[in-house]
Parts: sequence; C-alpha cells; structure tokens
Amino acid sequence: MGSTLLVLFAGWHIFASFLWISPYSELRTIVPGNALSTYMLPWFGQSWSVFAPEPINGDYRLEVRAIIDTGSATADSEGYEATDWVDATEVEISKARYNLFPPRAAILSTQQATKLLNSWKELKPEQREIAALGYYEGDRWLARMHDAMVEFGDEQKVTNYIVQERYTTAYATQVAYAVWGEENVGQVQFRVSRQNIVPFAERHNPDAERPAPQIANTGWRGVIVLSGQSNEDFEKSFMASYRGVEND
Repeated sequence: MGSTLLVLFAGWHIFASFLWISPYSELRTIVPGNALSTYMLPWFGQSWSVFAPEPINGDYRLEVRAIIDTGSATADSEGYEATDWVDATEVEISKARYNLFPPRAAILSTQQATKLLNSWKELKPEQREIAALGYYEGDRWLARMHDAMVEFGDEQKVTNYIVQERYTTAYATQVAYAVWGEENVGQVQFRVSRQNIVPFAERHNPDAERPAPQIANTGWRGVIVLSGQSNEDFEKSFMASYRGVEND
C-alpha cells in the first residue's frame, strides 16, 4: 500500500512539474481550479524563462535608504539626514551563496523588484514623473499618488503599480527599521533596477561591458507596515547577512 501511494505521488509530481515548467497551454486545464499553482507554489515553482530560446539575461536589484533622526538637532539644523543606499538584494543573495539549501528569504527583494519594475514600465511618461515625486505626508499619500496618476488614464495599470508600490515600500520599511532602528526612521526610498548581462555576441570580448541598468525612478515614501509583518523576525534574518556583507 505504501509503495503504491509513493508511486502515485511521484507520478503526480512529475506530471505537475511538466505542466508548470512547459510554456502555457490548454493542457494545464486538465488540473481543475487552482490546484496546480497551489501545489507548485511556493516550494516547487520554476520558470520557463531559464531555458532557451529566451533565457533570463539580466539582474534585478532593490536598494533602500532612509531619512533618519540623528538626534543632533540645532538652531541651524533639524537633525535629519539621508542615509547611504543599502543593497538589499546583495544582502539576501548572500544567503544563497555556497548554500545547497538556500532559504526563500534569499530571493524576496529580487522578486519584488521584478514586480515593481514591470508594473512601472506599464505607466505613461507623465505617471512615471509622478512616481518620481516624494509622497509621504499624511495618512493618504498612497491614495493621493494613485489619484494623480489616474488623471492620465489607464486606471488598471495605475492600480497594479500602486499595489506593487505598497508592497515594495513595506519591504523597504522593514530594511530601514532593521538597519537604522524603527525609532529613527521617518521616510524611506527604494531604487529598483534591472541590468542586462553582456550580450551573447560579445561574450569573448575582454572589453565588453554590461549595458546601463534600467532604473524605476521613485521618490521618498512614508513608512508602511503591513498586517502580519514581523519587524523583529525580519531584522534577525536580514541583519545576520547584512553584517556579513558589510565585513567582506
């Protein structure tokens, strides 16, 4: 009985992986509802884009900085300053380097950077200019940014972008709280980019350089903490790797 169940499970797993890895087709409808995606994600998810003819050919990166209270206010200064950028992606990737069983925490920033940049690309030039402005005052700054963008149309694309802005800002908030302390952080800013690798035709050229990165230009944001987030747990995980990267 046990052997039979094991064979059936192995057969299902191989079939499900085949459906998931293969380019999308009507064959996937054999599995009803969301059963396939529920089974494959998050543990077995793979992407067709790792294979030819269009393999992944670029790196996504998410960097974070903050406005912090330095505690040194004077008559000539309010005591606030902008920090240097922290490369959150490099910190997380270090968890996977030389690790046969990398944690999912090693790809969080890469996944979010991908979603944010892809939704930013869908915006009109006027809407991208709005994204580059600072939005952080009051409790409705995210809604005000949404309303300003919608004036130029494409409400669904704007909504998709605002959703990713919210998640990315929440992630940037956790990074800022971990690195500089929750009590010190007033605003955050994230910088999301994608940089292609050296073109295949130039692979043997010793002077070949990677193309310039494409950057989603975004301004200062208010802090966001989503329900269910644990700043304490995030800090323990992130800072353990952050200190290692800083000491390299």
